[in-house]
Amino acid sequence: MLKLLTPHVSSLGYALFVVINATQVWGGVFPFLPTGFQTPSVILAFYLSQSLAFFLSFVCSTIGSWHFPGEARRMLVTLGCSLLFLGSVSIIAIMYVPRLTLPLTLCGGVLLGVGSAAVFMLWQRYFSSIDAQACNYRLILGTALGAALYFCLHLIPIALTAFLIPVVLVPLSGLCLSLSIREMDFEQPMFQDEPKSQPTVYRHLIKSIWRSALCVGSLGFASGLARGVGAQADGLIDSLNEISMIGMLIAAGLLFLIWMFTSARFSMGHVFRIIYPILMTALILFPFMTEGAVGLFAGMTYMIFTFVTLIMMMQCAQISRDRGTNPVFTYGIYGCVAYGIQSIGFILGWITGDLHFNGISQVAFLSLIATYVIGITLLVAVWPYLSNKPRTSRRIEAIEFSGRLAPEAILTDSHSGSPLTSPNVSEQPTATAPSSEEPGLGQPVIPTASSKPARKPKLRFDAGPEYQIQDRISKKCLALSSEYGLSIRETEVMELIARGQTVSAIASALFISENTVRTHSKHVYSKLGIHSKQELSTLIESAPSPLS
Repeated sequence: MLKLLTPHVSSLGYALFVVINATQVWGGVFPFLPTGFQTPSVILAFYLSQSLAFFLSFVCSTIGSWHFPGEARRMLVTLGCSLLFLGSVSIIAIMYVPRLTLPLTLCGGVLLGVGSAAVFMLWQRYFSSIDAQACNYRLILGTALGAALYFCLHLIPIALTAFLIPVVLVPLSGLCLSLSIREMDFEQPMFQDEPKSQPTVYRHLIKSIWRSALCVGSLGFASGLARGVGAQADGLIDSLNEISMIGMLIAAGLLFLIWMFTSARFSMGHVFRIIYPILMTALILFPFMTEGAVGLFAGMTYMIFTFVTLIMMMQCAQISRDRGTNPVFTYGIYGCVAYGIQSIGFILGWITGDLHFNGISQVAFLSLIATYVIGITLLVAVWPYLSNKPRTSRRIEAIEFSGRLAPEAILTDSHSGSPLTSPNVSEQPTATAPSSEEPGLGQPVIPTASSKPARKPKLRFDAGPEYQIQDRISKKCLALSSEYGLSIRETEVMELIARGQTVSAIASALFISENTVRTHSKHVYSKLGIHSKQELSTLIESAPSPLS
C-alpha cells in the first residue's frame, strides 16, 4: 500500500493536462485572456470548430483502431503536445493581429480539439496499461491536483499566465507523459489485439457499453445546454470553470475515500442511477428560483459531467484490462457518444439562449429539455431489468476499488438483494486432469461407463455485472478471490480453469480473446503462488466457502 501511495510522475502530468484543458477548452474560450475579443461570434466559432474537431478525432481514432490496430502501440506525445501548443499560440495571436480574429479562432479551435483528443487518448492508453489500483489512485490524485493547480493560476498575473500555459505547462505535461510511457508493457493483449480478427468480441463489447455511454452522453447534453447559455452571459464562463474545478476536487476526494477505506465495485450505470434522483430534484426546483438560477443550473450540470468523465476513464481502463480489447477503441466509443451529444446540447442551448417563450422562463425551458433527455436515458439504461428477456451479453466490467473484494458486497444481486445462485446445479466439483495443450489449463476427466455423467453447470458469466454464484466451486473461488485480491474477471477465469474448461472455451464464455485468457490465468497463478492446475484444484478444495 505504501508503495502504491508513493507520488508518481503520471499524476503530475495528468494534473497539468487537466489545467491546460480547463484554461483552453472548457467554458467557451480562455478565462486567462482579455475578454475584449471574446465576443459571442468568436466564442461560437471557437466552440464549434473545437468540439467538431474533438468529436471527429474520437471517431477517427475508433475507426483507425479497427483497421490499423498496430497504431495503438505508437505513443505520439510530441505530435499531441505540438497541436496543443500551436492551438494556444493561435488564440494568443488574436490579441496582436485582430483583423485575423476569425481565421485564427477557427485554426486554434481545430488544433486544440485534435490535440486535446490525442493527448486524452495517450493518457487513456497509459492508465489502461497499468494495474487497476495504481490506475485509479494516480487518476484520482492527478484530477485533484489539477483542480488545485487551476486555482493557483489565479495568483499569477493574467498576462503572464496566458504565455505560461503553452510555453511551460504543455511541454512539462508532455515530458511527464513521456516518462510515464516508459513503464508501459506493450506486450499486453490490449495492445496486441486486432479487432478485425475478433469481430464477435467487439460486437459484444459494443452491446455491453452503449447504454453506459448513453448515460454519460445525457449528462453531457445537460452540461452542453448550460455551456451554450453560459457562453452568452457575462461572467458565467469563469463561474463554470471554477465550479467545475470545485466539482473535480469533491469527486476526487470522494473517490479517494472509497479507494482507501472500503471495498467497492461500481459501473457507470450504477453512478447514473445514483445521480438521477439528485439531478431530477434540482431540475424541478430550478424554475422556481430567482436570480442566479441559470448560473446554478450551469454549475451543477457541469460539476456532474466532470465527475462522470473521470468515472468514464476508469471504466474504459477496466474494460480494456478485463477484456484485453484495444483501449483506443473502447475510449473512442465512449467519447463519440458523450462528447457528440454534449455538442448537440451546446448548440441547442446557444439557440435558445436569447429566445423568450410565452409564460415560460428560460431556466424552466432548459430544465424541461434536460429532464426529458435524462429521463429517456434512464428508461433505456434500466430497460433490460424491466423486460422479461434474459439479460445476456450485457456484462459491464465494474470499477474495482481496494486490493481486496468484500464478499458481502458481491454475493448478492444488486437489484433484488438476494443471493446469486443458479437452480438445479450440482454442488460437487468437477474433477479435472492436466492438459498437454495449454499450460495450467485442464480438460474434464471422462467419466467411466459405470458412473452417471454429472450435468455440468451452464456458464452464464455474461448475464450481469456481478459475479455469478453457481455452486460450491463458485463460493470457494470467491473466498480465494477475497483472500488473494483477485479481480472479478480473474476470479471468473480461475473458476472456469477449475471446471476444466479449455482456453478457447473460456474465451467464448467470457467474450474475450484467447490471448487475454492466458494473460488472466498467468495473473491468477502469480497471485495465488501456484504453478499447475493440480495445485489450483487443491487450493480451491481446501478453501472455506464464504456462504457455508
